[in-house]
Amino acid sequence: MFDRAGRGVGELNMAKKKGKRKAVQIAECVAFYAAVTLARLLPVRVLRALCGLLGRILYAVARSRRKIAIENIRTAFGATMSESQIERLARQSCKAFLLTAAEMIKSPFRVKEGKILSDSRYGIDHLEHLFKKAKAVHDQYGGCIFVTPHLGNWELLPHVSAQIGIPLAVVIRPLDNPYLEKAILSSRIGSGNLMIPKANAMFYLDRVLRKGVSVAMLPDQSHSKGLRVEFFGKSATVTPIPALLAVKHGRPVLVVAACRTEDPFYFEGFVSDPILPDPGKGDETSEIMRITREINTKMEEIITRFPEQYLWMHDRWKTSRKKPVFASHKTRFAEQEKP
Repeated sequence: MFDRAGRGVGELNMAKKKGKRKAVQIAECVAFYAAVTLARLLPVRVLRALCGLLGRILYAVARSRRKIAIENIRTAFGATMSESQIERLARQSCKAFLLTAAEMIKSPFRVKEGKILSDSRYGIDHLEHLFKKAKAVHDQYGGCIFVTPHLGNWELLPHVSAQIGIPLAVVIRPLDNPYLEKAILSSRIGSGNLMIPKANAMFYLDRVLRKGVSVAMLPDQSHSKGLRVEFFGKSATVTPIPALLAVKHGRPVLVVAACRTEDPFYFEGFVSDPILPDPGKGDETSEIMRITREINTKMEEIITRFPEQYLWMHDRWKTSRKKPVFASHKTRFAEQEKP
């Protein structure tokens, strides 16, 4: 059966689905801009309280994510926390997730003559002194690899980098909604840094590191073809890319984070000691595994200090049947061989 334009039933159904999907995307974008407008009107402390309320609602209605968060927290802290403490921590994590977006809405950074300007009381001057340690490492090695977990406000760090003069390429995962992606990307590029889509990023990361630009990644989510490394005592699939870049280019890895404090205008910053590749190691794959383990250990240390600010809703310990990323190497990691 065909319509007047000669389209079959299947084509018509696909067109309807596409139109419906577009309508949903536009509705999401309208809701986003409405939320942005409201957030900018509210005082910061009121916004924090509102995120707490919305976090409780998110915890109540997002059943699958709630279950994942509780299971993840139980895996990480089950030996030291009661069930009521675990549930409380999961609710706090929902609030923290919403706060990350709210804080960036409230802090519209702008770039002028290479300097970051903030249109609100939010500032990053208090983080500059600490992150000058990172600047020194960047200058010494002609670029490095920054990694941060989904903890505190990870969106703030590229702005700090721009402020202290570290040229940065940030690996991002584009959103499924192109309208929202455009809105959020405009905020991200406001830092003056280069944004690299996650898919096929390796080629671009190689190029920018050769040019003396540092790289920033969030490596704490499950990677379908990654390494099997312990995270909070349980085997997790981890991306090897930060360690691979470190070994390939002879650059250090630094674990960084910006975590909230009781003062809504103040963040506590963390910069680890450099994790350096050992050029004397003949076994490249073992060196990549060592660096990846150290990255996980340092991320665990910061997350343990601020567990309520971590994104526990992601299925961190999910497994995959895909072949390991180093399957073609002569020497496989022992952890990869485990079922």
